[in-house]
Amino acid sequence: MKESGLTIGRLARAADVGIETIRYYQRRNLLPIPDSQETTFRHYPLGLVDRIRFIKRAQDLGFSLEEISALLRLEDGLDRKSIRKVVNDRLDQIRSKIADLQRMETVLAHLIHECEATGRAKSCPIIAALAGDQAEASCHA
Repeated sequence: MKESGLTIGRLARAADVGIETIRYYQRRNLLPIPDSQETTFRHYPLGLVDRIRFIKRAQDLGFSLEEISALLRLEDGLDRKSIRKVVNDRLDQIRSKIADLQRMETVLAHLIHECEATGRAKSCPIIAALAGDQAEASCHA
């Protein structure tokens, strides 16, 4: 009887991931565990290569495995409202992180400027601000 599909090693190579990544995705129910049937090795359908690539691309865009699981349940693409909700939630989180990073950038740039402007006569306000000294830390209000 001819065996079809890929062994876990070949699947990993085809999807450019490690075997442990495949096993991890299986434990997280992102990938099925095929029956071993009457053979020594389990064989995976070739279509799982695309599924693994989908998971990796989604992770690269910052989606959590829970969000990826939700997207995989919607993979037929017909429930656009639910798909948009998952993606909009991720976009909101990204925008929030960007805003936080911009605030941090502003505070740090101000502290560097203040440190340069105070000269050597006073201690650098960066240390005071990081230590929580409210008088010196007022620059990030």
